[in-house]
Amino acid sequence: MITQVQSQLHTIRDLLRFAVSQFSKASLYFGHGSANAYDEAAYLILKSLYLPLDQLESFLDARVTTYECEHVLEIIERRVKERIPAAYLTHEAWLGEYSFYVDERVIIPRSFIAELLQTQLSPWIIDPDVIITALDLCTGSGCLAILMAHSFPNATIDAADISVQALAVAHKNTQDYGLEERIDLIESNLFSALQKKRYDLIISNPPYVNAESMAQLPQEYRHEPENALASGMDGLDATRKILQQAAKHLTDDGILVVEIGHNRAALEQAYPKLPFTWLETSAGDEFVFLLQRDQLPLS
Repeated sequence: MITQVQSQLHTIRDLLRFAVSQFSKASLYFGHGSANAYDEAAYLILKSLYLPLDQLESFLDARVTTYECEHVLEIIERRVKERIPAAYLTHEAWLGEYSFYVDERVIIPRSFIAELLQTQLSPWIIDPDVIITALDLCTGSGCLAILMAHSFPNATIDAADISVQALAVAHKNTQDYGLEERIDLIESNLFSALQKKRYDLIISNPPYVNAESMAQLPQEYRHEPENALASGMDGLDATRKILQQAAKHLTDDGILVVEIGHNRAALEQAYPKLPFTWLETSAGDEFVFLLQRDQLPLS
């Protein structure tokens, strides 16, 4: 593709038009940050050329060098042929105004809990300053732990994950944000390495994709670690364990916040007596629940 078209593409506008055409023709799946071919093409081109992501219009008619054109076309080709998500091509993912390093050792951040942390979980947490200990379970890239550190300035935070490789990525991100003193990275299969620890706040975006959905995932998702996605036949294997063990790891007034994807109906059917509070997000109130310690089963 590169040798065939490179001599005919001279400006960023040319590259943008070409990329959108290629992405649309290939029927790429957009679920890792961008919503459509145009937005993803614009992001990849600007990022590849080290240009400000919010100033596309200013550069549309700027001519690109031969090297720049070749570099952008290589990125476009990998996105189309290998179906690699954009975040893995640029090693960057965004949650709100925060950017994080990512690669194929971790799932690409896309959590509704990030939205809720922007409000410091109000009104469920009245005074953010009283959150002293917090846990991000299944931390992956460490993104939610980092957002918690910003939302709750007095909190020391444990960020736990079963994957040593994921924790290496989380280590880079905590270093980038200068939070090594406040965030402790722990290798743990859910609560297994946290036996005597208790927290004012536990958040978790655990694996929650059911077996049927795993079998139908677009190719882009196949680049992500399977153990960060799959959670048994009904998608609730990890959530069940969290519900079973969370109470003994919460302080008396502690709260648990868990994201479960599209599994609300299945979860409520499995736990008809648990008084889930479903938190409102930009996509509705089906994806994140909250429980207080005294509402959880005691194991």
